[in-house]
Amino acid sequence: MSEVISYTPPKLYTGKTGKDWYIGFKAFDPVTGDLRLKRIKLNHIEKISDRRKYAADLITRLHNQLRIGWNPWIAQSGDSKGLALFSEVCDRYRRYIDRLFSDGVIRQDTYVGYVSYLRNFIKYNDRQKPPITYIYQLSKSFISEFLDHIYIERENSPQTRNNYLTWLRVFAGWLVKHGYTEHKLTDGIDNISKRSIKKERKLIEMSELVQLHEYLYSHNKHYLLGCYLLFYCFVRPKEISYIRINDFSIKSGTLRLHADNSKNKKDAIITLPNKVLKLLVDLNIFSYPGDYYLFSNGFTPGQEFRDSKQFRDYWVRFVRRDLKFPSYYKFYSLKDTGVTAMLRARIDNISVRDQARHSSILITDIYTPHDIEQANPIIQKFDTVF
Repeated sequence: MSEVISYTPPKLYTGKTGKDWYIGFKAFDPVTGDLRLKRIKLNHIEKISDRRKYAADLITRLHNQLRIGWNPWIAQSGDSKGLALFSEVCDRYRRYIDRLFSDGVIRQDTYVGYVSYLRNFIKYNDRQKPPITYIYQLSKSFISEFLDHIYIERENSPQTRNNYLTWLRVFAGWLVKHGYTEHKLTDGIDNISKRSIKKERKLIEMSELVQLHEYLYSHNKHYLLGCYLLFYCFVRPKEISYIRINDFSIKSGTLRLHADNSKNKKDAIITLPNKVLKLLVDLNIFSYPGDYYLFSNGFTPGQEFRDSKQFRDYWVRFVRRDLKFPSYYKFYSLKDTGVTAMLRARIDNISVRDQARHSSILITDIYTPHDIEQANPIIQKFDTVF
């Protein structure tokens, strides 16, 4: 930081003829990398005595400001933090979101997303010639170029680009709140219209469900169980990662999901189809301690929590690669495929709605209760080629 606060002491200069009074000093210009002369003229003050008194006071103020890092070449207010290193600000923001997560202010998936976005933002800057060194150099145009990099160069989807912008708005707000910038740098940058965003996931064909079942049955039955919970029970990946052994009830044939881990922040009772229950028994799941996570290391029960990302990673690295599935077949596609399969099997819409815990099927959510505590016999008997 020595070169950042480099400056020469402010002095009063009166000129050879005594007509050109100014306070002069040199300060480090981060753009040019050199010390640059700054002059503050005093001729507008008529009386010499007043001019000298004003100069003495101003020199004291300037010296104090320069000593604590103020720089005249940055067009911001004197108490701003524009000269803070970009890397240090990013580190400070990372510690901030770490604390938000540890205090339970933000959810784990939000935290993981923020960390990923920040890491890629820093990597992008590191590849620039020259990169941003000081936070005051961060601009709206830089952010726009970064978003173009995400969307065009990396060929990510419009939704991914919008997700990055959502995070950047949060980051820009934090910068303003902490005095690093005077306004939100994301103002005026718009999302790509949702109408133009096509859903990337597609339903998995029944013939390929057969392939998937055969592959997982021989390679990884525990991962198959995770697929079953998504396909038959519509349990979201994040919710799957939090399931513990004692959340199951063999007697009632149900799975309890807890409000703390669910998207809608409500407790729920999910019916276990017989096919899912049989696989649980075949894998000796109920021989493990009740407080074990269902999917720990290697997708087997254990004490260590594992993020739902392990399901997506395994899908991409092994399932989709080995079965040569197209990229639009996502792990989460199993949920959409399962809902569609149930409806095609003529299971009534209300049963499907209760199992899926949403109101998108014929708006029946408005008119029917959600307090079902017993297993649904129709869903228990539901079975397909998968």
